[in-house]
Amino acid sequence: MDGQAHTERLDAARLGAALGERATLVQFSSAFCQPCRATRRTLAEVAGMVDGVAHVEIDAEAHLPLVRALDISRTPTVLVLDAGGRIVRRAVGQPRTVDVVAALGRAM
Repeated sequence: MDGQAHTERLDAARLGAALGERATLVQFSSAFCQPCRATRRTLAEVAGMVDGVAHVEIDAEAHLPLVRALDISRTPTVLVLDAGGRIVRRAVGQPRTVDVVAALGRAM
């Protein structure tokens, strides 16, 4: 998870779900994306292990304005948000658990 940070902030209204108290893992997925399923499991596992972290999965096809605004071009794309909803890390493709944990460490 070594993509560049983004200065934009996301909130519960834009995501359609509450932000985590300490950080949020936002996953953009699509219906027939095989790596998205594994990414969902990884992110849900990490969110379950780390207090105050939420996992939000967004159907990219159903949220095209947000996808365009954030320049999401492939699924899965994972954004790591800090407690204030600022995007601090961005990665495309299926992440490894260790990389997600490391990215969270930088976000919190």
